[in-house]
Amino acid sequence: MPHQTLPDQQTPVPLWTRDFLAICFSSFFVFMTFYMLAVTLPGYVLDELHGSKGQIGLVTTVFVIAAVVFRPLTGKWLDEGSRRKLLLTALVLYMICSALYLTVHSLTALLALRVLHGVSFGIAATATSAIAVDRVPAARKGEGVGYFSLFMSLAMVVGPYLGLMFTGSFSYTVLFAACAVLALLALVCGSTVRIPPHVPKPVTGHPWHWTRFIEPAAIPISLAGSVLAFSYGAISTFISVFAKEIGQGAIASYFFIVFAAMILISRPFTGRIFDRRGEHVLVYPGLVLFVVGMLLLSQAHTAAFFLFTGAVIGLGFGALLPSFQAIALKAAPAHRSGLATGTYFVLFDTGYGLGSYILGIVAAGTSYGTMYLVGAVITAFTVVLYYLLHHRKQNRAAAGRQAA
Repeated sequence: MPHQTLPDQQTPVPLWTRDFLAICFSSFFVFMTFYMLAVTLPGYVLDELHGSKGQIGLVTTVFVIAAVVFRPLTGKWLDEGSRRKLLLTALVLYMICSALYLTVHSLTALLALRVLHGVSFGIAATATSAIAVDRVPAARKGEGVGYFSLFMSLAMVVGPYLGLMFTGSFSYTVLFAACAVLALLALVCGSTVRIPPHVPKPVTGHPWHWTRFIEPAAIPISLAGSVLAFSYGAISTFISVFAKEIGQGAIASYFFIVFAAMILISRPFTGRIFDRRGEHVLVYPGLVLFVVGMLLLSQAHTAAFFLFTGAVIGLGFGALLPSFQAIALKAAPAHRSGLATGTYFVLFDTGYGLGSYILGIVAAGTSYGTMYLVGAVITAFTVVLYYLLHHRKQNRAAAGRQAA
């Protein structure tokens, strides 16, 4: 009698397909360019354009505002139009903007370019994320989102390292040329992705109703992600300055290496845990690790302790970031996955920008150690938000199904 394969014994659907790898690398190169510029443009404004410290913040702010404005628009376009055309248009614009830094010689021109670059980044980052999610098998959603976000996490580390290396050993011209090359690689990788034709769902209601740009079901978990990003903004923006303040400036770059190493080590099993045991097993321990790591960082004075806090924070952040994004996607209808992705990152980016600015004011009035202490307290409220906005709602839904 021939052997029959039972439904639960079927061969697992592959995750690491050519298309999934291509979109992951496209996203990686987009974020590499973003982080290389994020850590080097402050010095460029001061040293080359002779701007002020206030103008440094403006260069960052206009970029973030442009990206945040266009993320929800991108979610709408992803769900209602051609995803391939949108992706390629954004990547071409992103490449052109990256190359135009070579021609900038005034602060006004830089600000105008940052606005346009922010627009292309907001569209490209949202599009690559939504397309990557579509290439992930439904049964491996948590694992797939985890690996995709790993590429972004690695860019957070490699990008600043390369940016500082280029400006320290070469020049801003070499830096901007490298950014243009990386943006070109993002375009090349993105253009090879096979994106199935997307059948838009018929549009109903007012064309400019807010639900055409924001996915309501993704808002609760996105709010929790926004609070997490608020504190993370202080880490990515001020860690090198804090390291110098405590006499550890020489090892500041290693903080991010340790941070990324913990994400890399944990990512293979965190995605599987999400799919098999649910999100709560990851989120609550992840929040505890992140808060404890921030508290320890506020008290760091030695090199070993400073790097140890990077490991603790990295382990917590590595569990939280993909989990929150996967929850946002699971909460939304399948045909609104693009909007869910855009909604999540709108609130995440907003929290990141506000955190960098507000906690920077806290640091200016007190100290960087106090700033990280405040960040830890704020992040602790994410536990409450997560329970009230997601966990409790999930429990009520489960109780309702049992009663029925």
